[in-house]
Amino acid sequence: MITMEDWAEIRRLHRAEQVPIKEIARRLGVARNTVRRALAAAAPRRYERAGAGSLVDAIELELRKLLKDHPRMPATVLAQRLGWTHSLTILKDRVRVIRPEYAGVDPADRLVHEPGEATQCDLWFPASPVPLGHGQVAVGARALPVLTMTMTHSRYLSAVAVPTRQAGDLLAGMWAIIAARGAVTKTLVWDLESAIGKGRRVSAPAAAFAGTLGVRIRLTPPRDPESKGVVERTNGFLETSFLPGRTFASPGDFNAQLGEWLPHANSRLVRSTGTRPDERVEADMGAGLVLPPIAPVVGIAHRVRLARDYYVRVTGNDYSVDPAVIGRFVDVHAGLHEVVVTCPAAHSAGRSVEVARHSRCWANRVTITDPAHVQTAKALRRSHADQRAARDRAEAQRLTGRQHNDGHHVALRALGDYDALYGVDFPTLERTELATTELVEPTASQKQNGDDRHDDEEPDDQEPKDEERDDRELRQHDVEVTR
Repeated sequence: MITMEDWAEIRRLHRAEQVPIKEIARRLGVARNTVRRALAAAAPRRYERAGAGSLVDAIELELRKLLKDHPRMPATVLAQRLGWTHSLTILKDRVRVIRPEYAGVDPADRLVHEPGEATQCDLWFPASPVPLGHGQVAVGARALPVLTMTMTHSRYLSAVAVPTRQAGDLLAGMWAIIAARGAVTKTLVWDLESAIGKGRRVSAPAAAFAGTLGVRIRLTPPRDPESKGVVERTNGFLETSFLPGRTFASPGDFNAQLGEWLPHANSRLVRSTGTRPDERVEADMGAGLVLPPIAPVVGIAHRVRLARDYYVRVTGNDYSVDPAVIGRFVDVHAGLHEVVVTCPAAHSAGRSVEVARHSRCWANRVTITDPAHVQTAKALRRSHADQRAARDRAEAQRLTGRQHNDGHHVALRALGDYDALYGVDFPTLERTELATTELVEPTASQKQNGDDRHDDEEPDDQEPKDEERDDRELRQHDVEVTR
């Protein structure tokens, strides 16, 4: 077996200097057949030793059976099913070779990003704690969501922290970034963020936002990170270049520090493009779409009838409202920084009156109260109590017509209370009426005698009738006195 240098020298001597094979063999000290093989070979022969085999060869048949039924089964599970007790590395190497035969190959195309064509959007959750106020801190599972947007052509990145992952807050963050740029690309690429859309269907707030701007929101398929790899690398860049060594006092401080750092990030040299993002952003903006004259509807908005406690709820927090509009409908609008509550004017169609304005609280389960609203509620309660007392006095005057010198009405008692107090027992109204009825009611014989009497007959004795009438009138008089 000759070396690479000998093979090259043999070919040079024979082809360039026309040295015979015998002389080449003598000069190099090799056999003439070796010289002939070197001249016939297009490349030098390599020494290859036969493989000694692998421990995986004994179980390869069972391994293929499992992969045929379960192509995506992890190598660790395959080792458990096969009872593999040797090194897991050599098993993984064999699985890596065999798996594509059953699972197939999913190639990723190289994307070409034209100017003004697309902006990739995503959420980044910083690991550093951010105080939210009221003793609450955004960290870990409740980390502060940061909206990141990167133009695919220029790699120009923008980011802003938002209070929640609700559609209104995400759209408000997107509009803040787009409005600062002055233009927008033709497509906004999102992954499976539920507030933006699920599957192939864009949510209603996101569709309205895209319709106002005249752009398209494209949702990437699941488990396809290559579709928005640009913004994924942006998130990693923020994690490694912006976050280390920084502390934050509030979400406002986080956004302030992020805003100061972004110009530096956009002036770096991007290896994939060979240029700086701030040098290519003009091409993106020039090929994009001009913003419409009417801003899209963003933020969290709803209408509710104001209850007696004069508070409205926005993303878990309660904000006070002017109690003067209790019982009326109010419109609540929450942006990234403020919560504004308006009430439609009573006698002016289409006009609203502002009844509350608060700074947006990024914490959770917090009550925010304006002291002026508390004073208004106190005055309204006092006025309501005075009006109720006046109504009670008027009602008492109407019922009794009698009052003490200090204005309190005189209460009336039942007559039976006085009977019990003085120990007397006067006949009641029902007993008197019953006695009167029994007195004047004629008997059956009297009715029969009266019926038999002729109309032209006069009563024999007029005096008893007069006495009976007088007695009846006296008893009726007693009844009136009792009443």
